[in-house]
Amino acid sequence: MTTPPPGSPDKTGYLLDNAQPEAGTRFDALGALFDASTFRHIEELGIAPGWRCWEVGAGGPSVVTWLADRVGPAGRVLATDVDTSWATGAAGGVVEVLRHDVGRDAPPEGGFDLIHARLVLVHVADRDRALRSMAEALRPGGHLLLEDADPASQPLICLDEYGPEQVLANRLRTGFRSLLAARGADLAYGRKLPRLLREAGLADVTADAYFPVTSAACAVLEAATVRQVRDELVAAGLATDEEIDSHLANVTSGRLDLTTSPMISAWGRRVAFLPSDDAA
Repeated sequence: MTTPPPGSPDKTGYLLDNAQPEAGTRFDALGALFDASTFRHIEELGIAPGWRCWEVGAGGPSVVTWLADRVGPAGRVLATDVDTSWATGAAGGVVEVLRHDVGRDAPPEGGFDLIHARLVLVHVADRDRALRSMAEALRPGGHLLLEDADPASQPLICLDEYGPEQVLANRLRTGFRSLLAARGADLAYGRKLPRLLREAGLADVTADAYFPVTSAACAVLEAATVRQVRDELVAAGLATDEEIDSHLANVTSGRLDLTTSPMISAWGRRVAFLPSDDAA
């Protein structure tokens, strides 16, 4: 784990707390940016009526609602998170919402046809245990789809750094990522997913990556994120209030072409037995 910057608060846990009001805005922006890619991957895995699905770290309701529509009344969608407040609106019918920490708690019983987690494991302290837990919760033939960012492979938020506004944006993004790393986030985790799925005993492992170069949703996501971590950036000496105000004004003006970290999606299929089954 990276040592926190001098003067930064000694904190642990998820930096982007779901209890903060900006969380809902972030969930909506992430959905606008990445739902289409996520849904394409799940459709290619063959989701069908009657499937049992586990959405890990559900956050907002968009993916849960989409899954429920695909599996129909004969299926089941379990949505779990350490904070379920933003997903409770999707509860009912085939959807069950449950408070659950994938890095600590035993996996739900079931034998799932599909388990999906997006932007979850990069923040989980015991991410290796969490991944094994999900793989073991699959039924034979079931699919695990993991999607995580890889900020280390593309650290800039403004690819075209042609002026002071873009330089400031990239400096604040570097500061934000240092705060994430100080709390144990693995900023190179996305690239590891194919190997980790194979090591978990899954077959037919495949992966791809996607990131938008600029869009309105990128600007919404950036503004909400900066507002959410503003106090931490200032306390750690990574930015001043004046710099943050200037950056937020630049974001609102539409003069910045803002991107995101590459989102790496990797998926694999459980065979009849996993290596962990032999260990048991």
